[in-house]
Amino acid sequence: MAYIETQQIVKTYRPKGAAVVRALDGLDLSVEQGSVTALLGPNGAGKTTAVKVLTTLIRPDSGRAIIAGVDVFDDPAEIRRMIGASGQYAAVDENLTGYENLYMVGRLYHLGHRLAAQRARELIEVFDLVEAQNRPVKGFSGGMRRRIDLAGALVINPPVLFLDEPTTGLDPRSRLALWEVIESLVAGGTTVLLTTQYLEEADRLADSISIVDSGRVIAEGTADQLKASVGGQRVAVTLVDDADGERVRDILSRYGSGPVAEGGDRTWVVPVADGATGLGGIVADIAAQGIELHDAGMRRPTLDDVFLQLTGRATGTDDEAEDAA
Repeated sequence: MAYIETQQIVKTYRPKGAAVVRALDGLDLSVEQGSVTALLGPNGAGKTTAVKVLTTLIRPDSGRAIIAGVDVFDDPAEIRRMIGASGQYAAVDENLTGYENLYMVGRLYHLGHRLAAQRARELIEVFDLVEAQNRPVKGFSGGMRRRIDLAGALVINPPVLFLDEPTTGLDPRSRLALWEVIESLVAGGTTVLLTTQYLEEADRLADSISIVDSGRVIAEGTADQLKASVGGQRVAVTLVDDADGERVRDILSRYGSGPVAEGGDRTWVVPVADGATGLGGIVADIAAQGIELHDAGMRRPTLDDVFLQLTGRATGTDDEAEDAA
């Protein structure tokens, strides 16, 4: 039996002066104990709403959710005692020091003075914040704020951790450091459900990936299984001048075995049956038309390709409909 499970979760909103928004439309999820499951999806797919439902912040219109055998909607108080959560934005008191923030969280969880202080000191060590522990958080960098926020979610050593885009806005070094912390937690038995806009994050951390679109899971599996499901090879070309995009799209479409996709940063991608033959023909035709390229090559499918094929869209940074919730 799954450790975290949702069955046919439906959640609708009615923004002022607008039509009803169906944020979740029969969401089914299954997360095994001691694993990482990543929710991926384009803007407004329902990822953040799903996390809000599972962390008892909002109640759905219908459906069922179970965590460690406890019904999320029948016993939300018990759920809150067993979970930790870190949202898209660091939920810290800027006027308190790093240590004081963690101590406060411990006291809010009804830990005694001694245990709250001990836990705060332990987490300061784990998250490499010893030198900054007595400084007000308002002077922290973005990466340090994210670490304090994640540390706060771990004060009670929760068996279940929800991470909603935990590394958004971090530099590569800080992101890598948080990945290592998350991997360490899972190695110790923590069950993690995370949403992320970084496909390489899901590729590295997730044991299982659920792709969400329009409030439903449309595909699930390991990263390798999802990549294999779209098959074939890809030819990708990056233009010097974006104005050449439509001409390049026409060329790629003549060689492709599937639709041409715009990959961002003036890059266009097309699946091909034979990578070497397709690449040679595409480059020759582009050169014949006098179009300049920054780069051209063939590669295996990525999670980006899975996204584009399944949803027709790319991932994004802002879930406006969800944030309104």
